[in-house]
Amino acid sequence: MALIKFDDVSLAFGHVALLDKVALQIDPGERVCLVGRNGTGKSTLMQILRGAVSPDDGSVWRQQNIRIAWLAQEVPADQTQSVFDVITGGLEGVGALLAEYHHVVLSLEEDASPAVLERLAELQNKLEAEDGWRLEQKVEDVISRLELPADKLLSELSGGLKRRVMLAQALVTEPDLLLLDEPTNHLDLAGIQWLEDFLLSWNGSVLFITHDRAFLQKLATRIVELDRGNLTSWPGDYKNYLQKKEEALAIEADHNAKFDKRLAQEEVWIRQGIKARRTRNEGRVRALQSMRREYSDRRKVQGKVSLNLENAERSGKLVVEVENASAGYDGTTIVRDFSTRIQRGDRIGIIGPNGAGKTTLLKLLLGELDPTQGTVQLGTKLEVAYFDQQRAVLDPKKTVMDNLNSGSDTVTINGREKHIISYLQDFLFPPQRIRSPVSSLSGGERNRLLLARLFTQPANLLVMDEPTNDLDVETLELLEELLSEYKGTLLLVSHDRAFLDNVVTRTLVFEGQGTVNDYVGGYDDWLRQRQQPGSQIAAKKNKAKTEKPGLEEVSAEQKPAAAKVKKLSYKAQRELDGLPARLELLETEQNSLQAQIAAPEFYQQDKNDVAKILEKLERVGNELEQCFARWEELEAEQAG
Repeated sequence: MALIKFDDVSLAFGHVALLDKVALQIDPGERVCLVGRNGTGKSTLMQILRGAVSPDDGSVWRQQNIRIAWLAQEVPADQTQSVFDVITGGLEGVGALLAEYHHVVLSLEEDASPAVLERLAELQNKLEAEDGWRLEQKVEDVISRLELPADKLLSELSGGLKRRVMLAQALVTEPDLLLLDEPTNHLDLAGIQWLEDFLLSWNGSVLFITHDRAFLQKLATRIVELDRGNLTSWPGDYKNYLQKKEEALAIEADHNAKFDKRLAQEEVWIRQGIKARRTRNEGRVRALQSMRREYSDRRKVQGKVSLNLENAERSGKLVVEVENASAGYDGTTIVRDFSTRIQRGDRIGIIGPNGAGKTTLLKLLLGELDPTQGTVQLGTKLEVAYFDQQRAVLDPKKTVMDNLNSGSDTVTINGREKHIISYLQDFLFPPQRIRSPVSSLSGGERNRLLLARLFTQPANLLVMDEPTNDLDVETLELLEELLSEYKGTLLLVSHDRAFLDNVVTRTLVFEGQGTVNDYVGGYDDWLRQRQQPGSQIAAKKNKAKTEKPGLEEVSAEQKPAAAKVKKLSYKAQRELDGLPARLELLETEQNSLQAQIAAPEFYQQDKNDVAKILEKLERVGNELEQCFARWEELEAEQAG
C-alpha cells in the first residue's frame, strides 16, 4: 500500500508552474532520488510531501498516521544547544521534558538541593504520563547508533557531525518516510560512506535530493525527475536513467521539429492572400490557432551553462616543489614530512576528513604559509585564481552585477569584451536577476556566480575548494569537461568521488597523524593503490627472502635447519624457484606504468588509451598480489 500519493498536483509561483498536474506515488521500502536542474522546484516538492506547503490544485493523499521526517540542507542557526537537546527537539511536546530531565540529572553532581530533587520528581511524573521513558530509550538508541557526543554543544562539532545530529533528530521520530535534501553537502568521504551504509540498512522509505552521482548510483532504487513542471518516474539506477533520458530527449526533439515544420507550413498557407481566402477551411484556421497556443505554451529544455576560462600566460614547467615540509599552528603539526613535485598541467585532487588540514595544505602549496621545517619552492609566472567554498568573496548586500565586476557593464574574456548581461546569461542568470542582491540567491546560484567571477580572472593555477556543492549534475558535467581540457595547473579539494575520478590526474590524501600520501589517478585509483601500496609489497618481498634462505646465499649455520624442510613436488619446486624472477619482472612493469601515468601529458591523450593503461596497472598489481600469496602458500607447504 502506498505511503503517499499525488493526484494532479499543481503549484505555481508567479506565471511559472513548478508543478503542472503531476502524479507521484511512494511505496514502503523505496529509496527514491528526486533529480532536476537548480530552481525547478525540487525542495518545494519536498515541502509539499511533508505538509509544510499546500498545492494550488490537486490532492495529496497520505497513509493514516504516517510519520514523515525531514533533513534540511542547513543546520540550526542556534549553535548553543547540546546534541541531546537538538535531537529531542524532533519529539514535539515530550522532547522539551526529556531535555530538561536530562539537564537536571546532570546537575545533580553539583547541586542535589531539595528544590532540584523536587523538580526531578515532577519531571519523572510528567514523563511517566506522556510515555516519556520509551521515548528517552529511543533517543539513547539513536545517539548510540549514530555515535554522537550527547552533551557536547552543536558549535563544538565538525560539519559532518552536525549533519549526523540533524539526521538523528529526524530518525528519533521513527519515520515511515525520510526526506533528505542534499544530505552529502559538507560531509567528508568517511561521512558520506557512513550515510550510504546506514541508508542501505534502514528499513523505511527514503526520498532524497543529491548532486553526488556515486551516492545516487549506490542508493537509488528509482529516480523521479522534475523537468519543466512535469514529474517522470524512471525505474532502476542512475546509469539506466541517463540512457533512457537521452532517448526521451531525442524523441521530444524529433516531435518538436516535426511540429514546428507543420506549423511553418500552416503559417505560409494562412498568409497566401485573397486567393487562398476563397478556399480557406475554417477548421484548418482553428487548428492553426490551437497550434500557435501549443507552441507559445511549450516550455523548452533549460539551457546549459556556458563555461570558458580566461587564459593567462603559461607558468614555468615547475609549479611547486615540496621537500620534507611540515606545517601547523600553535605547536600542532597538521602536515608532517610531506614531499611532492607539481608540474604545469597537473590536476591534483586533495581529499581527507573534515578538519584534517586540507586548507592548510593549500596554503603551504601556494606559499601563503611558511613550513616549520623542510622547503617549499614555487615556480615562475604563477597567476592564481581561487574558488572559496565559504563564498567569502561574495558580498551578500551587493547585486549580482556588482559582485562580478564592480558595477562595470562589460567583462573581458580572452581579450574580447562581453556585455555583463550576456556573460551572466551564459551562467543561466536571467536579466531580471542581475540586479538582485546576492542574499536572495539560492546555493546553486551563488556557486554559479562564483564560477562566473572566477573565470574572468586570468589564471594558470586554478585552486578550487569544494566547487561542486549545490551545482546540478548537468553543470557538474560541464565543469568536469572544462577542467579536463584546462591547460594550466589545478588544485582541487572535493569529496565528490565521481568528480575526482573524472578530473584529477593525481591525488594527495590525508591518512592520519599529518601524513599526506601522493597517489596516481583519482578516488577509485587511490582505493586500488592503498590496498597494495609499494611499501607493503617490498615488505612482503623482504620478509619472504629473509624467511626462505634457499632463494639467497645460505650460510653454513643455516644448512642444518634447511635439511629439515619438507621436499616439494618437482612442479611445485620449479614454480617456487621461478617466483623471484617473475616478481622482479612484474615490479619493473608496474614502475614503468606508474611513470607513464605520472607524466603531466598522460591524461591529454585518447581516453581509451588512458583506460587501457590504467587497467593494465591494476592487472599487474593484482598479479603481484597473487604471486606473493602463492609464494607464502608454497613456503607454508614446504615448512609443514
